[in-house]
Amino acid sequence: MTGARDIQAAGAVVFRPGKEVLLVHRPKYDDWAFPKGKLERGEQAVAAAVREVYEETGVHVRLMRPLRPQRYPVRRQMKTVRYWVGSAVDDDATDVSAYEPNDEIDQVAWMPVDKALRTLTYRYDRATLREAVKVRKKTRALVVLRHAEAWSRRAWHADDRLRPLLIQGRRQAAELVPVLAAFDPATVITSSSRRCVDTVEPYAAYAHLSPVLTTALTEEDATRHGVRALVAQAVADLTDADGVAAHGTLICSHAPVLPLIFDALDVGEQPLDKAELVVFHLRKGEVVATERHRIR
Repeated sequence: MTGARDIQAAGAVVFRPGKEVLLVHRPKYDDWAFPKGKLERGEQAVAAAVREVYEETGVHVRLMRPLRPQRYPVRRQMKTVRYWVGSAVDDDATDVSAYEPNDEIDQVAWMPVDKALRTLTYRYDRATLREAVKVRKKTRALVVLRHAEAWSRRAWHADDRLRPLLIQGRRQAAELVPVLAAFDPATVITSSSRRCVDTVEPYAAYAHLSPVLTTALTEEDATRHGVRALVAQAVADLTDADGVAAHGTLICSHAPVLPLIFDALDVGEQPLDKAELVVFHLRKGEVVATERHRIR
């Protein structure tokens, strides 16, 4: 190996009811694999995973639990592929019979897991499928986000709750959109301070959502009791009577408030940089996996 940086790629192991998994056939290599592809310049892996699944199959997915990455040699270089368990955003939009073959992908098929294990070409894909089957049950994401880069307190002489984002912060807010969209939050709850509202606004506009603004998440008014009640309600709203999350939720707040949020979730403190988020994957109201992503 040359010692060059790994090729970075991402994809998803997508399931639908009936314990079927989505595979693609690549005529160039005559192999069966999961939908995946290389990250574009500056692209986050979660965004690449969703994009590649859609481009290769026409199925729009949300990401659930992360899986162990694969790493293997490709010619004179190494390749790292990050995978997530995926689920179609719309269970009625899983029909791939109208897929038009092309030079890159000439077949797209839903297969029962047993058949997929026999069909997958590569040993490491079969290992990833076995891992995914164990954790394939649906989860939904509770995303906790620290606001993007804002004016410094020293440079801002008005009410701190009105302190806006910097140009860099506005760029970060825009780049957060595909990262947040990968987890499909359908509820956005944010501190009513301007820097938080402006951070979530691009995603809310993309998803056609109206953010819920609350002083309970501001630096000035947050209390342990108030934050605990807000988080408890968010978790309850994420879980239906069968214990399966109904949709994802995004919560945006400030560094001093984040420990109260994590305490309410009964998880260890996780300091976040600006424009960084932690995703809590919930099932039956319990955190079963976490992951972090940051926009620089």
